Amino acid sequence: MDVALSLLLIQGALGAFDTLWYHELRQRLPARPGARLELRLHASRDFAYAGVFGSLAWAEWRGALAWVLATVLLLEVVITLWDFIEEDRSRTLPAGERIMHTVMAIVYGAFLANLVPQLLAWSKTPTEFAPANYGAISWLMTLMAAGVLASGLRDVVASCSCLAPR
Repeated sequence: MDVALSLLLIQGALGAFDTLWYHELRQRLPARPGARLELRLHASRDFAYAGVFGSLAWAEWRGALAWVLATVLLLEVVITLWDFIEEDRSRTLPAGERIMHTVMAIVYGAFLANLVPQLLAWSKTPTEFAPANYGAISWLMTLMAAGVLASGLRDVVASCSCLAPR
């Protein structure tokens, strides 16, 4: 599980850089009236990640809950693919941002490749959230959960305020 969680932390760090550098500083998405849908997609993904980071930090999703987590992870993939389409429709991505998204997709795939066997094992146990503690990894994931939750709230607010006339 440490490998999967370490890959998730790398994904979180890459996502934080992507959000701060490209979305906030370079592209200034929250100030773009045409970015409403993209911001809402980002917020949806952020909320999913907040739940994944926060829960996997301290719990195992056992029994039927493993399938719930698998569904959340699949929805994240669908949201990301939709976001790729929306980005191509609404703006020109800098080359570095396109590369960042590709690297993030690769890391997410590696994360899933390491997590899916654990999910399958958990699915064969009684349904419960079983306590887990991965030491420093749990605390870092908790911080990531808080950060991505804040980012999602920021994107929701920005997606509403970009509708106002300037």
